[in-house]
Amino acid sequence: MHRMNTFSWIFLLALGGGLLLQMWLAARQAAHIIAHADRVPAAFSDRITLQQHRKAASYSLARLAIERWELALGALLLLGWTLAGGLDWLDRMIASAALPGVWEGVLLILAVMLIGGLIQLPLSVWRTFGVEARFGFNHNTPAGFVKDKLLGILLTLVLGVPLIAVILWLMAAAGDYWWLWAWLVWMGFSLAVTWAYPIWIAPLFNKFEPLQDDTLRHRLEMLLQRCGFKSNGMFIMDGSRRSAHGNAYFTGFGANKRIVFFDTLLDGLETDEVEAVLAHELGHFKRRHIVKMLTISAFMSLCGLALLGWLSQQSWFYAGLGVERMTPALALTLFMLVLPAFSIFFIPLMSRVSRRHEFEADDYASEQTDPRHLISGLVKMYRDNASTLTPDPLYSAYYHSHPPAPVRIAHLSSKIPA
Repeated sequence: MHRMNTFSWIFLLALGGGLLLQMWLAARQAAHIIAHADRVPAAFSDRITLQQHRKAASYSLARLAIERWELALGALLLLGWTLAGGLDWLDRMIASAALPGVWEGVLLILAVMLIGGLIQLPLSVWRTFGVEARFGFNHNTPAGFVKDKLLGILLTLVLGVPLIAVILWLMAAAGDYWWLWAWLVWMGFSLAVTWAYPIWIAPLFNKFEPLQDDTLRHRLEMLLQRCGFKSNGMFIMDGSRRSAHGNAYFTGFGANKRIVFFDTLLDGLETDEVEAVLAHELGHFKRRHIVKMLTISAFMSLCGLALLGWLSQQSWFYAGLGVERMTPALALTLFMLVLPAFSIFFIPLMSRVSRRHEFEADDYASEQTDPRHLISGLVKMYRDNASTLTPDPLYSAYYHSHPPAPVRIAHLSSKIPA
């Protein structure tokens, strides 16, 4: 254990305070779900049975149990890397290999990512083959699970290693304003990955086939035409190969924009409902939510890199987090490790922005389609995904990117023509 300084105590206060806050919110969520588990909310009573409602409650409680373990393990792992000296020890071990140039730093960061992933792997296994399987959602196999993890590691090496190497080189060679150049590199990398994702990355994990249903495709094409949206096609993803959960999303940008439906979603919804769900997604496009969120993300990443540029020059930053050397790799690693301990307190702000966007997208969908179709589609998705209809209001306000089910359905109901 290294000697503590003022920043050590600030870090401990943020970590401990954040952990207690999240555990308290999880306890509130569990208590609220249990208290309302034996009665279906009136707005859903004609479409969701008590048995389905109780299943959603049990599923939500099981997921909360994993969430608590993840919070506790994450805090212990962070303390192990920092104040307990784990990162300092790993840095000295790698430094003894005397690797050339930035590769010592690249190896340090990759090692931290790999070790952290291995320590957290049992919880991932528990979530997939324990909770998800127990409630009938997991369709993955152990072999498929391992394949996904190995593909993720391979992508990290292929995409992440060059990025990390460039960032570390800039930190060492680009002067006091290296963070500005690093931000430009990061933005270019993010845009390139977003552009390439539909064509080169997503197909590594799933199969995508063009939408074949002529009636549905015609309805959706007419909707796209009314909304002035051009895409590179509508595709069905074999989501059922891993999970029974359903979803739909946009991916890519420019000429690579795609509309993707999980096969599980199409199996559960009628044509009118699929059209309404797509209209909601188009609402995000028409209301420029994607551009707004990209702008916010770009601004936050710029501020974060500028902050890292300053912290990397402060000896108390390293000493306060349990390391002896002052190197670009240690600065970057420490920053990535401890940032969540402080940024956790800003989650409600982003959640609030996201929920406002969801309401606006629902409003747009109500203008393009009958809001009753979106309501019925959402209720089926809540039912089929075992989403709780009775979240704790404070927990939901803190974490959830979408409005609570009763609030969202009430808002859409107000849009039904008299």
